[in-house]
Amino acid sequence: MTAKTLSKSDLQATMDAWVASGGNQHAAADKVGIPRSTFESRLRRAEQEGIKPSASLDDPNTVGPLKGKIKRLESALKGYEKQNEQAKIIKDIIGDLGSKIEELNPPAWVIQSRDKASSPGVPTLFVSDLHWGEVVYPSQINNVNKYNVKIAHERMGTLVDSAVHLLKIISPKMDYPGIVVPLGGDMISGNIHDELTATNELNSMPTVLDLYGILIGVITALANTFGHVFLPCVSGNHGRDTKKIWNKDRHHTSFDWLLYRFLAKHFDADKRVTFFIPDGPDAYYKVYDHSYLLTHGDQFRGGDGIIGVMGPIIRGDTKKRSRNAQIDLEYDTLLLGHFHQYVHHARFIINGSLKGMDEFAFSNNFGFEPPQQALWLTHPKYSITYRMPVYVDRKRAAPKTEWVSVPR
Repeated sequence: MTAKTLSKSDLQATMDAWVASGGNQHAAADKVGIPRSTFESRLRRAEQEGIKPSASLDDPNTVGPLKGKIKRLESALKGYEKQNEQAKIIKDIIGDLGSKIEELNPPAWVIQSRDKASSPGVPTLFVSDLHWGEVVYPSQINNVNKYNVKIAHERMGTLVDSAVHLLKIISPKMDYPGIVVPLGGDMISGNIHDELTATNELNSMPTVLDLYGILIGVITALANTFGHVFLPCVSGNHGRDTKKIWNKDRHHTSFDWLLYRFLAKHFDADKRVTFFIPDGPDAYYKVYDHSYLLTHGDQFRGGDGIIGVMGPIIRGDTKKRSRNAQIDLEYDTLLLGHFHQYVHHARFIINGSLKGMDEFAFSNNFGFEPPQQALWLTHPKYSITYRMPVYVDRKRAAPKTEWVSVPR
């Protein structure tokens, strides 16, 4: 049976009946002689098409329309009250940390030189693109990589051990005032694609809880080793709970942000640990006199098989520098993740990923890159000095060879 095509006059009659009945759908459906479910469907269609009540129903002396208006206002008020209740619940759970984590209040050791000739400066260990909870199947990428929650645990342990080992090589006395650990987003895999929803090892909330416990251990270990930890944080695109990334309230629709806030609450009483979690997509801070701008990188799009990611990143960096110059927030170095390619450029640093090569990168013929994260030092006089990747896969011992040789 072919469904009746609704005319504009049918939708107008539906809207007028609803308003005249004071917002009572049962009474309005009886008035026009159709079932309530049908009436509800027509009313929803009328609202979607922007149908307004007839002018004659705007008479302030007509009781029915006034009742309808009151009912609509009461409904809207309940919606706002529900939002306020949710906001209050979140605030009660997370606590009032606004001045500490939403405003830039870096610890003194980040911006003041210790004036020790032996000190190599402040190390930065960039942590991003963990994609916690995702599974990479080795059989689908020629067995060049494998990833799951167990492997993610192992790689995080290797990351901390290797970073500390490398920094001990540079300064055996570990003469560092502290360590900066930018958290650059895409901390969890999320359910933003159907294939991830179907293949992730854990759903988003259990993933957040698992990673929360691991990061508590990581931050505690770094605080014990370096004395102080400063953590600027931005959200990525994978942890969102919306279909598309929001420009408004970006952080408040992201599991990355929720993870950061829980971590900040956990370390609230630990004066060695300082979080900086701005509400916007960028975090601006300085180490000594060297200024950094941390962003995730999903704003940068484009590129091709020849120039790869460099084109969109250089364009995006140029636009950000222009924007920031207009608001007196010029920066020296842009930090970003998202592209899973470690690049240390004079103007920007792109982080690698903990996950490594996956099915998407393999299918699109992207270059192979081992799982790694970026590590460098900022010197009070010479700015960025030592720079190095931290490989997070434990490898078998290399065969013993001469330190240099000429193939024959």
